[in-house]
Amino acid sequence: MSKNQHLLIKVWNTHPGFLKSESQVYRSPSIDKIMAEIFSVGEYYHYTIHLPDSSLSNHHPNLGKMHGFEAPPQNLGDIIELVHPDDINFVQEAELMTVEKMKEIGFEHMMHLKSSYCFRMRMASGAYEMFHHQSIPTVRSEEGEFLEAVNIHTHIHHLAPKNNYHVVVSGIGERNDFHKMQWPPNLELHSKPHGLSRRETEIIALLAKGFNTMQISERLCISIHTVRTHRKNILQKTKCRNSSELIGKAFEGGYL
Repeated sequence: MSKNQHLLIKVWNTHPGFLKSESQVYRSPSIDKIMAEIFSVGEYYHYTIHLPDSSLSNHHPNLGKMHGFEAPPQNLGDIIELVHPDDINFVQEAELMTVEKMKEIGFEHMMHLKSSYCFRMRMASGAYEMFHHQSIPTVRSEEGEFLEAVNIHTHIHHLAPKNNYHVVVSGIGERNDFHKMQWPPNLELHSKPHGLSRRETEIIALLAKGFNTMQISERLCISIHTVRTHRKNILQKTKCRNSSELIGKAFEGGYL
């Protein structure tokens, strides 16, 4: 299989209307908006992928440094070759689950949806370590087909070296969707372990983005005292000693 015909092409083509080349496109979100949606809990990089031909552009310099590329990779196939062989099947299934969930929500909303899941990637040293993958659509055609996305990979091996195989589709901007799926799908999935409320999961996500108490207060339009109370309750429920431990457990639990 050539790099231009990598394993995810078949997945993306399973649903008409998801992937198609068009000349007329909607404007992409600003890079500031995109980066505001990522979890910067470790060293990360991003790149832009043009879906019709899987070509890559706008590479962050960390990509080459972390994975040992002498020149920026030109095709998504180069990235897929870094995935641990035992995680390839999960990556393929995670993409399929993402496409099916976006179809269920409505492809017309895809510009306000983000997908995420974790897998191991080969480092420049040759070792495989855990990364958190996030994909944010940036360009779609006038008919609504998915043309371009920004992929962000965050190194989280120090927080969550084991993969619980969760796939998350969540809302960004104007949408508040949060859909957590388990792979394989026949495994039992507890949607709210530790009895966390929706507000508490929102606060965990903001903590993972690097927001402090005052910023969370402003973002959620609640008092600083309320944020502190929520944080105290979250730590008690999850039996975590600090925010770093909490974020690691949140990755393992599929909240992020």
